[in-house]
Amino acid sequence: MSKLFDINLILNKIGITEGWQILEAGCGQFGHFVFPSAKLVGKQGRVFAADIIKSHLEEIERQKRTDNLPQITTIWTNLEVWQGTKISAGTLDAVLLVNTLNQTEKRNETLQELVRIIKRDGKLLIIEWKEHDLLFGPKTEKRINRENLKALAQKLGLKLIDEFEAGALHYALIFKKL
Repeated sequence: MSKLFDINLILNKIGITEGWQILEAGCGQFGHFVFPSAKLVGKQGRVFAADIIKSHLEEIERQKRTDNLPQITTIWTNLEVWQGTKISAGTLDAVLLVNTLNQTEKRNETLQELVRIIKRDGKLLIIEWKEHDLLFGPKTEKRINRENLKALAQKLGLKLIDEFEAGALHYALIFKKL
């Protein structure tokens, strides 16, 4: 993943600081954003690592212990379900959704759940595959049109505050909850 895009550059664009509470939704087994985020939020902050695959979370737990990062909390969840994250409404400073939205047909439901847990003025980062054909990644029909994604986010009470190329294969959108 780190070869696909510059994780530290992306995290700096979000503006994560010490004490923040954030979630990487669909963190996978490597938690590419979980561990660098945990270092940014420090021991006073909290990073939730959420996934539907339990073995991925077990791997995150192992790495968390190895790296002595108690600020990481794993959550087994289905992001498509309202209140499925079991995180209180309006509590998170940021949610990171990286290469995950293309894996669900329930994009609206997933985004509604994530918006629910972000505090006012909190941020949502979405990184997805560009729409053109590539040798790897999801099928073209699974890729998400960025303009459609922006329109959906606006309907959910989000304002686009940054848009950039997150490497040669991905685009990134950062929204603020109004």
